[in-house]
Amino acid sequence: MMKTALIFGSTGLIGGILLKLLTNDQKYKKIKVFVRSSTSKIDPKIEVVQTDFTKLENINSEIKGDDCFFCIGTTRKKTPNKQDYINTEYNLPVTIGKICSDNSVQNFTYISSLGASSKKTNLYLKNKGMAEEELRKLNFKKFIVIRPSFLIGKRIEERLGEKIGIFAMKCISPILVGDLKKYKSINAEIVAKSMINISNSEIQSGVFEPPQLLQIGRE
Repeated sequence: MMKTALIFGSTGLIGGILLKLLTNDQKYKKIKVFVRSSTSKIDPKIEVVQTDFTKLENINSEIKGDDCFFCIGTTRKKTPNKQDYINTEYNLPVTIGKICSDNSVQNFTYISSLGASSKKTNLYLKNKGMAEEELRKLNFKKFIVIRPSFLIGKRIEERLGEKIGIFAMKCISPILVGDLKKYKSINAEIVAKSMINISNSEIQSGVFEPPQLLQIGRE
């Protein structure tokens, strides 16, 4: 039976690639994208749901399907207010996860980060870790945590810090061996492909870091 996918964060790096891949994937009959501003459809399979993320109760009935892919994220530079940052990085994924669970969505894939833990003092990693813990409590057939390292790919908004980061990662990648291999940068398309492959395979719920993502994303 053909599936319906839900994407939150389809305008970001991974979400944008994911949308293209799902559009061309014959296993999916519909892709619902939840965005703040209305946009034109680029394919008949895509359904655009204009969303006020502070009033998700208004679109509760729209958050129904088979596979949900949560790709929303922000930075402290974009979101300097601490509470707004926590709302985006923690409250939003947990709230959407709960709605998906209540609406019998089968699989939920959450983009986290390498090093995420609720015990961290770093606010970014702490929020990711806390969100993982809360989402894990929900009733999904499969809960998939994606923890990528530094992402390589063409972003809509190029940031100087990211350009410097890409250059730095290219320089140090050759010395990242053994247990440090997981910190090597990873192509965003590989990550997106692995998300789809895990959702449509016998692979069970779990946390997936770069070594596993590289293997699964190339299958």
